[in-house]
Amino acid sequence: MTPLQTRKKGQLEQSRNIPLENIDTIIALLKKEVKAFKLPIVTEMIQLKRDPFKVLISTILSLRTKDETTREASYRLFAAAATPAEMVKLSHAHIEKLIYPVGFYKNKARSVLAACKRLLDDFNGIVPDDIDTLLTFKGVGRKTANLVITLGYNKPGICVDVHVHRITNRWGMVKTKTPDETEMVLRTILPKKHWIIINDLLVAYGQNLCRPTSPFCSKCKIKKYCKQVNVGKTR
Repeated sequence: MTPLQTRKKGQLEQSRNIPLENIDTIIALLKKEVKAFKLPIVTEMIQLKRDPFKVLISTILSLRTKDETTREASYRLFAAAATPAEMVKLSHAHIEKLIYPVGFYKNKARSVLAACKRLLDDFNGIVPDDIDTLLTFKGVGRKTANLVITLGYNKPGICVDVHVHRITNRWGMVKTKTPDETEMVLRTILPKKHWIIINDLLVAYGQNLCRPTSPFCSKCKIKKYCKQVNVGKTR
């Protein structure tokens, strides 16, 4: 058996033990709850206009950076350059200044410029709409690629960041060690109708209630569906 077959077998065996009869109820409750919270910056961008380019660049900026910092940096950057052709006219130093203080802003400025140059050279300035091609871009991992696919193109995909990974493990829905593993399991067990929305819901919920430490379980409307795996102190 190949490593890929072994991984898929393990995922399927795991999925047989995961109760999903309440997932529709959980998603409906989450949709109501997150209305009180700020949208993730990438989602905010597509509400203005569905633009795969802005999804790509703002997600690159968001990695290991607080959402409010990403929000301000994204708006500054896109005010100066809203297309790949406009972006490559900016110097590396100018992009650094516009996106500071996002985490690793020097490296991200290089990634932004490299992505824009490649879009122009190889794709006529159009962001690719498939994950495998996007993963060949510098600074683009599965989280970024899935967000471009789902939010930029409204195509099926599951974006798993630290919040989705943490909360689905906390629920007992999955038992995985990394976000990439979580994505692969969710692809086998999560109804496709929830694929695109799961990231938005759990990012907002994870930032505000289902925190990494001391989550607000007393305020959680879905507590009765949660196994609270590895949860210690709560509020």
